[in-house]
Formats: sequence, structure tokens, C-alpha cells
Amino acid sequence: MTGQPSDDQDSERQRTARRQGLAYQGAFEAVIAVLIASGLGLWADGHFGTSPWCLLVGTVIGFGSFVLRLLRLGRRLNASDPGDEDQ
Repeated sequence: MTGQPSDDQDSERQRTARRQGLAYQGAFEAVIAVLIASGLGLWADGHFGTSPWCLLVGTVIGFGSFVLRLLRLGRRLNASDPGDEDQ
């Protein structure tokens, strides 16, 4: 059966596609966290007249959330790597 991918190749492609999907999802969620936290900070500045302090605090919180999300994603992707089981 030449030209036909084997079951091993199909399952490897599915694992790769799943990892890539998780990576894109995690990166998207991380960026959105910064935008939402900064937006809330901007809103709070306008509402309470504290410009630019709430914006700065919101940006720092959003960036912290961004880093934490990417660290968790990295651990999850590395834990699901089938090559790590042999070592």
C-alpha cells in the first residue's frame, strides 16, 4: 500500500495537530488576558479618575496572567510529549 499513511503516521499527525492547537489556544488566551486586564484598568481610570494607575496595575496583572498561562501550557505540552517517556 504505497502512498497510504500508516496508522502510526496518522496518530503522530493527530498528536502534532493537537499540540499545535493547544499552543495556539494558549497563546491566544494569554494575549487576551493582557488586553482584558488593561481594558479593565483603563475603564477604572476613567471611572475613578486615577489615571494612569489602574491601567498600569491592570497591565501588570494581565502580563502576570500571560506568563503564568504560558508556563502552564509549556508544562502541559512537555508532559504530553511521548518522547519523554523513554528517558
